[in-house]
Amino acid sequence: MNYTFTAEERKEIIALMNREIIPAIGCTEPIAVALCVAKATETLGCRPERIEARLSANVLKNAMGVGIPGTGMTGLPIAMALGALVGKSEYELEVLKDADAAAVEEGKKMIDEKRIDVDLKYNITEKLYIEIEVFAGGASAMAIISGGHTRFVHISRCGETLFSAEAKADEGAAPVAEVKDPELTLKKVWDFAMTAPVDELRFILEAKRLNMNAAYESLKGNYGHAIGKLFRSESERNVMGDTLHCQIVGMTTAACDARMAGAMIPVMSNSGSGNQGLTSTVPVAVYAEQINANEEQTIRSLILSNLTVIYIKQSLGRLSALCGCVVAATGSSCGITYLMGGGYEEVTFAVKNMIANLAGMICDGAKPSCAMKCASGVSTAVVSALMAMNNRCVKSVEGIIDDDVDKSIRNLTDIGRDAMVHTDAMILRIMTSK
Repeated sequence: MNYTFTAEERKEIIALMNREIIPAIGCTEPIAVALCVAKATETLGCRPERIEARLSANVLKNAMGVGIPGTGMTGLPIAMALGALVGKSEYELEVLKDADAAAVEEGKKMIDEKRIDVDLKYNITEKLYIEIEVFAGGASAMAIISGGHTRFVHISRCGETLFSAEAKADEGAAPVAEVKDPELTLKKVWDFAMTAPVDELRFILEAKRLNMNAAYESLKGNYGHAIGKLFRSESERNVMGDTLHCQIVGMTTAACDARMAGAMIPVMSNSGSGNQGLTSTVPVAVYAEQINANEEQTIRSLILSNLTVIYIKQSLGRLSALCGCVVAATGSSCGITYLMGGGYEEVTFAVKNMIANLAGMICDGAKPSCAMKCASGVSTAVVSALMAMNNRCVKSVEGIIDDDVDKSIRNLTDIGRDAMVHTDAMILRIMTSK
């Protein structure tokens, strides 16, 4: 039975998508740290003499080896320095878009003078936690982001709390109202994508524009491991041919190449991750273009893909030991299945096929080789869609797959969120002891 959405329910889902699908420049973990530094600096009221960061293990892991836009450098110290020097918190995940060569040189001086400290925050359960304290002239300010890449939960200056997400009304400050996300199922995601008035969904075309532009811009350069360019090379064509499958993988990995290398190219993120935004958008957009899908089909396929990712991330959480491309490629497999002419049943088949194949792919931090994992995820998305369209689906007697597609999704997210906690700790130990 199809779900009929009221105008208010459609508005809530669109608002959810607009919260989760936002522009970002650079990997979102170090950029979120830079955002927190920018807010602390603004609160301090002057350029800090010293910056201290206390971070959750997952944030630390995802910020160690990734390029910082416009710097030619990797890691947190330069991101933090630029957050203090040129960052504007109003830019959110584009906080460093004003960075220039002069700011980078000034940031290098701060690093050389050892005015930036980065430590692990112990005894916390939140996987996305950023605590920044800045000091200058005997004054200090603190900002804390927790639970979301742009979600400030605490701001203080010289020990005086200026904002707290947990403040009580009787303490002189009204509590911050948390926005409750609409409850979704895969069927609700499908029905919304198929029935909502297309004029209400056109916002998703901006994600297509930004993310396809990132792919094309990447192909002009030589970023990261240049996997996208490899998929468009003569040597690749001699082995794999010039197929639509290779075009899909090549364009997606090209965009990821540039982003992980620190190119100053904006992308549209999904659920706090630029790579998730790319992987849920570019494969669907490329397939739609190649089959000459009309605008409505393109829009609905992109909505289906991106909202599927948001739905799965609701139970998985922002950061985990499970690679985000598993979730994002699952979304793109749904969008491609729809463009192939599939209905809801075929989409459920595609999701189960994806989970059966990619469950367990670890996240060992943000880095140039993430493009390789995107290639694996997107390739599997195409194969899973083709299987679904041929009425082939992994059955409930196989592994973690359940007859109920939503239960299959929960099985995946339970493993990624809970069972892989020790995996996460081991990954961090390995990364920090090399």
